[in-house]
Amino acid sequence: MSFVRTTPPRPIDVTTVFPELAPLARPAVRLHPRQGSPSVRDSSVGGPLLWPAGEPWPHCEDAHLHVDTGFRESPTEVRLRRILSSRWTPDGPDPTLTSEERMLKERSAARLAKRLEAGPPAPAECPVPMLPVAQLYLRDVPLLRPPGQADLLQILWCPYEHDPYCKPATALFWRSSEEVGDVLAAPPEPYEADYPGYVPEPCLLAPELITEYPNSLDLSPELQQMLEDRNRWQAAGAAMDSSYAEYPSEFYSIHLADAPGWKAGGWPPWGRTDPNPRYCKVCEAPMSPLLTIASFESNGDESLTWVPEEDHAAASSRYAHREVSQPTQVEVGSTDNLQIYSCPSSPEHPYTDLIQ
Repeated sequence: MSFVRTTPPRPIDVTTVFPELAPLARPAVRLHPRQGSPSVRDSSVGGPLLWPAGEPWPHCEDAHLHVDTGFRESPTEVRLRRILSSRWTPDGPDPTLTSEERMLKERSAARLAKRLEAGPPAPAECPVPMLPVAQLYLRDVPLLRPPGQADLLQILWCPYEHDPYCKPATALFWRSSEEVGDVLAAPPEPYEADYPGYVPEPCLLAPELITEYPNSLDLSPELQQMLEDRNRWQAAGAAMDSSYAEYPSEFYSIHLADAPGWKAGGWPPWGRTDPNPRYCKVCEAPMSPLLTIASFESNGDESLTWVPEEDHAAASSRYAHREVSQPTQVEVGSTDNLQIYSCPSSPEHPYTDLIQ
């Protein structure tokens, strides 16, 4: 990795206040995606995959291309529009494309026009090429538990919403990077996407190992009640402002429990629903979070204590804030998280996902 991001120390060591939480600590790797130009040999979000040239590219077989979403933008056009919106001058955005960008736009428009001229395709004739979402090498994220000799995790999704939970359908692959010979040079792309938020911006990663504690919803009623004991917080010298005086457990949930943003491992970020344990369909083992795909790296001003030390200046800047809060441009659900769960006993068992 070519850059470093460091999570600031927590406002207080929560285990000094509540030693009962110490056994619940879990390792997590914050990925800290930042826009860049990853190669197939890099861990990345939205970057090119180390995909064997002789292996078919994943397609979603569901019947959705015949539905007119009204959006009609290809992934290429989504990314070009983002580039233009970022080019501000004293007179407003600069609409000028480079020659390479103009060629990409023309090529994308020609592909879409050809598809539209053919008319609405029949459901069986419209598999949708999936988009790369994440590629993680074991060397960068050592807490991954790949099957066999695999050292690479690759996740893709279909850029269309799927029932029953209005989320993109995902596909997960483990592979050994040493066994990949020739790499697929030009993977197919879908003609269009349901929403711009389903088109990740290419990002490099700065993986950082941290320790997480459970979301308060994951705690027993006894532990939840302990978190409301203001006397224990005060005795430990916790510097919380008056806004947490009535509900000190909120201080724990926002600043001390599970970290926001893209991460591997750790604890789930409940909130959209109450805890919803996942169980392996093969061996019935409780499944563990493998990857959290986040809409935002921080959720409002209250969670800015999680902003890396290197990004404090950018986080307070009106113009650079989005580079820190939403570098991937991904947005799932109602600014939620899409979590991938795997079986801790046998990672080759089927995975599952969940909007949270």
